[in-house]
Amino acid sequence: MVLRFSYRGLLYLSFISLKRGNALIKIYLMKLTKFIFLLLSLAVISSCSGDKAKKGEYPMFWTWLDYRPGTNFDSICKVMNETGIDGVMLNAPTPDDYRVAIPIAHKHGIEVYAWLWTMNLEHDRDAMVKEHPEWFSVNRKGESLADNKAYVDYYKFMCPALPEVREHISKKIVAYCEVEGLNGIAIDYHRFVDVILPTTLWSRYGVVQDREYPEFDYGYHPAMIKLFKEKFGYDPRELEDPSTDEKWLQFRCDQITEVANEIADVVHSYGKVMAASPFPTPKMSRSMVRQDWGKWNLDIVFPMVYHTFYTGDVGFISDCTIENVSDKNPMTTLFCGIMASNSQVMFDCMDEALKNGAKGVSIFTVGSLRSPEIRKQFKAYADSARASRAATKGIPETTGQKIVNTDPFEMGGIMDAVDMHMIAYLSLAKASKLPELKKADQAAIKNLSKNAMQCNTAEDYINRLMNSSRRNQELQPVVKALADQFRSDNENTLLNPGSYELIKEYGATKYYQVTEQESKVLFDVTFYFYGGILSGWSVVPDKESYDKYAKGLK
Repeated sequence: MVLRFSYRGLLYLSFISLKRGNALIKIYLMKLTKFIFLLLSLAVISSCSGDKAKKGEYPMFWTWLDYRPGTNFDSICKVMNETGIDGVMLNAPTPDDYRVAIPIAHKHGIEVYAWLWTMNLEHDRDAMVKEHPEWFSVNRKGESLADNKAYVDYYKFMCPALPEVREHISKKIVAYCEVEGLNGIAIDYHRFVDVILPTTLWSRYGVVQDREYPEFDYGYHPAMIKLFKEKFGYDPRELEDPSTDEKWLQFRCDQITEVANEIADVVHSYGKVMAASPFPTPKMSRSMVRQDWGKWNLDIVFPMVYHTFYTGDVGFISDCTIENVSDKNPMTTLFCGIMASNSQVMFDCMDEALKNGAKGVSIFTVGSLRSPEIRKQFKAYADSARASRAATKGIPETTGQKIVNTDPFEMGGIMDAVDMHMIAYLSLAKASKLPELKKADQAAIKNLSKNAMQCNTAEDYINRLMNSSRRNQELQPVVKALADQFRSDNENTLLNPGSYELIKEYGATKYYQVTEQESKVLFDVTFYFYGGILSGWSVVPDKESYDKYAKGLK
């Protein structure tokens, strides 16, 4: 406890010295900091409990979970036991909430990590914006998040270059590290605003992000520009296209990395485990959110490989895991974050992660597993995986593919989905001639169909169509007619796409065109390779040929 108190006192003295600008004090404190961190490291290593970060003795199956005061957490822990989950990244409002939850979780044999937002504010958001508007990130157009919205209202990312922001985050981490019994800290939202959203989210926000656009390109805070100009001698805003400047990209990534490693220093000084929930791979997250997490001093990492956000194919999980095995920090134990679902797909996702090098998985979230049957199946899967892992002495046995496949035309699942989308568009044109649809709002029908297409299979497309009608009963006859037409077309249509022609290639984007030979409709098919991995795709009919086809139908 003396060492911890000394560290905290040193931390605050360092902040004061930085503000006052006393160079001698700063030099002295930097040297003293290194000495105390050395003592702390020795203390932790020699502790009777051992260093879990060194041994890698972590739970194999995890979940992210929200916690609020008054929650019947004991019953939730029983569900986790029933499901075979032995680790939880818990998001609670205050350190005291963890003090209530941790003894309950430990009673059930579940380790608890504090799931904390860092660069993006979670609590007291409005008050912080009002009190410190100068802290918030700025985009290439000069717009600050203090008074500007990026996608959603809760995106209030702070600038990592500001000492005041780093101090604020460090104080927060210290407050949670002082909770007795907390096993570790798992940071989230440790990045910039998404300059590129996953492709399945584009329709939700009405965007097409085939390249970096100024309104979503953040990191242009005056403090950031000043530091960069001092180091490299130029202002990135003066470039014709700042998005192509590798130094500017890496500089912003490095600012995020510096803060991550400062957090890790604090977490490790308390003898706790440092974890993070970043984007799918270091290369992808570097280009999409300026998050170069392969350079973070993490003990464990849970990349959020949510395949439904990207390609919709479980092969995306294989590709990301293969990449992460080689690109993560060598001292970091790799897990895999997947979406929970009440279907076989969830188990397929876990297979792809575990057989390609992940040490375990975390699901978002256990509350989504609604039936006792699916939880029982999960428990059986978890017990079998633990037994298999024990047989290999804890080392993941990689039995999957060895290299990332970047050729979409060799990916059967994705190309089947591309074909399904083409059939859906052709079917929509046919359905527009039905009596049930003729009097309906055609724009609304097209939008409804487009939203339902954010999936990979005919079954999911029909389910999404039918579920959308629940929100508007007046559309029920329209939706049923649309679904029936698609069901018939999908069963009876022999799609005949011609050769795919690569029209243009820029950045992470490859843009193809293909003509369906029977309908003569030209389709634009685009593939996106963020971080070198096939990470998204889209299918859109050419308007002229599509309208001609629709007009020719009787």
